[in-house]
Amino acid sequence: MTTVLMGPYATQIAADYGADVIKVEPPEGDVMRVAGAKRHRDMGPLFLHANRNKRSVVLDIRRPEGREALLRLCEGADAIVHNIRPAAMARLGLAYVDIARVNPGIVHVGLVGYGRNGPYAGRPAYDDLIQAASGMASMFELAGDEAPRYVPSVIADRISGLNAVHAMLAALLHRQRTGEGQDVEVPMFESVAQVVLGDHLGGLSFEPPIGPPGYSRLISSNRRPYRTRDGFISVLVYNDRQWRSFFEAIGRPDIWDSDPRFADQATRAQHFDEAYAMLAEVLTGRTTAEWLELFEAHDLPAMPVTRIEDLEHDPHLAAAGFVELVEHPTEGAIKQIRPAQAFSKTPPGIYRHAPNLGEHTREVLAEAGFEPDRIDALVASGAARQFRDPPCAPIAPPPGSPPAPASTITTQDRGA
Repeated sequence: MTTVLMGPYATQIAADYGADVIKVEPPEGDVMRVAGAKRHRDMGPLFLHANRNKRSVVLDIRRPEGREALLRLCEGADAIVHNIRPAAMARLGLAYVDIARVNPGIVHVGLVGYGRNGPYAGRPAYDDLIQAASGMASMFELAGDEAPRYVPSVIADRISGLNAVHAMLAALLHRQRTGEGQDVEVPMFESVAQVVLGDHLGGLSFEPPIGPPGYSRLISSNRRPYRTRDGFISVLVYNDRQWRSFFEAIGRPDIWDSDPRFADQATRAQHFDEAYAMLAEVLTGRTTAEWLELFEAHDLPAMPVTRIEDLEHDPHLAAAGFVELVEHPTEGAIKQIRPAQAFSKTPPGIYRHAPNLGEHTREVLAEAGFEPDRIDALVASGAARQFRDPPCAPIAPPPGSPPAPASTITTQDRGA
């Protein structure tokens, strides 16, 4: 019972690992269905990426019969994950105690903005708010920018989603060993603050403080992709061997011998800004390709700065089949990003297309024991909803867009 990205991302990982994830949506659907470019109104790209390998059931849990159907699904579930505020779940009669009454062994994972033990508990939260509150936005000022800014990614949602899936798996492992279910809370604020402070508590780690916050290497204003003669390059010369090799590669071994600022790791840690400024100056002298060739020959860490539109063509990702072209039953040809993990026995994969809204309502309710006439009554009352086939009319593409390919492939069955 999650929307937007934090919960869908967590459950997408579980689905990639092989879990049967039933996405319970409200009648209007997950709000991310309508975000971004799309061929049909309810099938935007962020939704397609975060909800593959899942089945969609539409239930109006504000109706008694919708709540009853949800509890019936919970009877046979290993876990329930939601990002509805706890007070709202309690009003609906769907708090942990209510769900545990029908399934004492269930793992209940509540994704919240702020933990229950602090004064922010119950407040609404979104990625931007959490970036601001956690100190993440202010790190740009620490690094020399004129004002705070947001990381141009839903990084708080993804950090929290990763925390949620491993917390759920840990609770399931406990249940396997003891038979006990439990209530798990995953707060966004604390999850992201933990990351920020882990990097940047710095001298404030000690009581009393022995220095300012911040890890000097990360907040150097010169820590950024470096300009070359024809573009940009990412270089990280880090340990003693690499610095010595770098000065040899550029024909200046004398700098390593004569400049005390670069003598060892501890001394460089006091002069990261000067070191990176020197790199920036040197790297303007050759092209990106020339530097990459030179650095590879000297075993120095360097990579090109790749644009998003070029990333899928990266030779490493292409060789790994990282971006997979699949046919969606209603959306036609779409690109899916394969799971990054490699398992020797149980590899994750893409087994099922991202579902249309309510595509599996009848199927899942039947599996839960509802008779056909009862399912018909739920749909007729509006407590449940079944996907309309064919879907709503396609959205007209912008002028000049290539025609969308025809859809030909039906739903893929989940593997073992």
